[in-house]
Amino acid sequence: NFGIHQMYPNPFNPITTIDYGLMQNSDVKISIYNINGRLITTLINEFQIAGYHYITWDASSYSSGIYFLNMSAGETFETKKMVLIK
Repeated sequence: NFGIHQMYPNPFNPITTIDYGLMQNSDVKISIYNINGRLITTLINEFQIAGYHYITWDASSYSSGIYFLNMSAGETFETKKMVLIK
């Protein structure tokens, strides 16, 4: 089913793996925002097939704090909180 299934570890230092699923083939965008809502990076912005996927984020160049992972696919989106501890 659609959505971010797991981010592990979370809290993390400095690498985390994001598992997510798509119910149907669609354009997928996964972006990271800081606590102020500013876009930090876009991890994925491409067409993907339905099923389970994962991506790794290496946040070694970012400071400790709370970040938000936003995933959108078609008309559906989800946001999850991540904590980077250095």
